[in-house]
Amino acid sequence: MAATVARPAAAPARILIVDDEPFNRDVLAQELELLDHETVAAINGRDALDRLAGDAVDLILLDIMMPEMDGFEVLRRLKADARLRHVPVIMISALDDIDSVVRCVALGAEDYLPKPFDPVLLKARLGACLEKKRWRDQEVAYLARIERQMREIERERARADRLLHAILPPSAVTELKAHDRVTPKRYEEVAVLFGDIVSFTSYCERHPAEEVVQNLDQLTRACEELVSAHGLEKIKTVGDCVVATANLLEPHVDPVAASVRCAFAMAAAAGANPAGWQIRFGIHLGPVVAGVVGQSKFTFDLWGDTVNVAARLSDIGEVGAVHLSEAAWRRLDGRARGHPLGPVALKGKGEIQVYRCEGIDV
Repeated sequence: MAATVARPAAAPARILIVDDEPFNRDVLAQELELLDHETVAAINGRDALDRLAGDAVDLILLDIMMPEMDGFEVLRRLKADARLRHVPVIMISALDDIDSVVRCVALGAEDYLPKPFDPVLLKARLGACLEKKRWRDQEVAYLARIERQMREIERERARADRLLHAILPPSAVTELKAHDRVTPKRYEEVAVLFGDIVSFTSYCERHPAEEVVQNLDQLTRACEELVSAHGLEKIKTVGDCVVATANLLEPHVDPVAASVRCAFAMAAAAGANPAGWQIRFGIHLGPVVAGVVGQSKFTFDLWGDTVNVAARLSDIGEVGAVHLSEAAWRRLDGRARGHPLGPVALKGKGEIQVYRCEGIDV
């Protein structure tokens, strides 16, 4: 014959006894203390609700027949309270008719014990109710932990999304999320803007690193706002150089004019910076190849002759100058103020016609 496995005793709990008879409260308290439970007593229904307003218990033993507020009403109020409705309630009463039992169960009581109660039955019912409560508490704690983890996942997802948007243009982010890749493409009639801080290396050598980074961060943020305000797309910053485009991923009706206006606005921002920097700009119009490279660290970049020419244009001339290629200058259709510099030799390109822009009409 197989041995019977003893069921482990219920862990100690904090139990509220609600009964208007002192003798009944004392007897129940003694029985519960023998089971290693902690007890709290209430002399009637109102007293019980007052205690529960500021005290937490694991289970309630509730008498039915009490003055002022009977156990039925207390039970109804407990189950209507979001904070208390999950506390298990065992009704204890001299009423042993089936109608009282049915009414208590209908109101949400976990169990029902008649007076005089059987200590063995009380122990068994307490154990069952407390075990159910412990399972529910574990479930609530587990769900709360899952909810916290989900919030953390959402925060990390939002952070990753912000980082992606800081690295890639919005349309590239959308394509990357949808297809897990960004297809390289050739784009026509793209205005490429290069801006290069004059004498930045010597400035770094003369100033503390913290000051250099702080001022560069301030200027970079200002340039990002100006690029967005003029309808351009910031591609990247490389050291002291900013690269932006117009009419690349988002159509632009007047890409060169927008690039010129953005260049002058960025030059003003550089002059207003605590470092008092000056920037040289180069703008060229033509085809480019664009795409995302890298896996652990994404980079959206441009390649092609148009990019190289714009970069070379930013290296020539006087400080604060905005230099345009002939293709870019012609796109302005007479709206720009400036003059040609004549054929200028660019590294890797030979001599090309370059224009210095001094302003642009609306």
